[in-house]
Amino acid sequence: MDMLTTLDLQQWKASGQYYHFYGNLKGHDIFYRIQGQGEALLLIHGFPSCSWDWHKISKQLSQHYQIISFDLLGFGFSDKPQQHHYTIFEQADIAEALLTKLNIDSCHILAHDYGDTVFQELLARQIEGRLSFSMRSAAMLNGGIFHGVHHPLLAQKLLISPLGGIASRLMSQATFNHSFKKIFGKNTQPSTPELNQLWQANSYQNGLRNAHLIIRYMDERKQYAKRWGGALLNSPIPLRLIDGVADPISGGHLSDYYEANMPAPDSVRLEGIGHYPQLEAPELVLKYYFEFINNLKQ
Repeated sequence: MDMLTTLDLQQWKASGQYYHFYGNLKGHDIFYRIQGQGEALLLIHGFPSCSWDWHKISKQLSQHYQIISFDLLGFGFSDKPQQHHYTIFEQADIAEALLTKLNIDSCHILAHDYGDTVFQELLARQIEGRLSFSMRSAAMLNGGIFHGVHHPLLAQKLLISPLGGIASRLMSQATFNHSFKKIFGKNTQPSTPELNQLWQANSYQNGLRNAHLIIRYMDERKQYAKRWGGALLNSPIPLRLIDGVADPISGGHLSDYYEANMPAPDSVRLEGIGHYPQLEAPELVLKYYFEFINNLKQ
């Protein structure tokens, strides 16, 4: 495979643009990037990071697809309103609005973590016949796609507790780095420059102060477990799970559950890889994503 082409955080921001999402009376500015030509592939990032998570694989993907990546509300370079009621449903609305703006009526999906749940809501809407575009396939990286299989870190439990607001305000780069290192594989730890840029994206516009608000998605996953888990179990489109099994949050135990419960499960286990396969093992993510797509064409 060709040498991976990456962009640092500021290059990523400079190559993007904004659209205004009218989700309420005020609306919010959402950061997005478009790269390449061909069939559309929508990339949906996870918590607590942003679309820069895809920087190691976006160039290679764009040689085959029109890549659309964006920062969900409250993340990265998108608006980060304080005291906002963040929901998976609104994030799905933002994805729909973006594709409508871009006149895209069908796409493939590659999602991670929180983005998996946003995808599941989009899939539920497609099953109901009320999605504004059609999804043709989806590949999911590590995420809490089934309630009860997700094992949150102590820091996440603290954020969603009554002390979450205090924990958000007290979060420092040192505590942020410590939490991130815990969820990467032993031999695929993030570099200092990577951690610095992840911190910059998270702390942009005081975004970390919203962490205790955004992480309420864990409660939503419980409340809507039947809807979002059922969407996967009854999916009308091909699915693949690409899972870093060394992840303490949604690693090998997720693969076990997925393979035991999904009808005709398509699952790839990445040994020694943690929660961020696209950062830890980008070549493998590309390999198994293209394998998935090529299998669909046969």
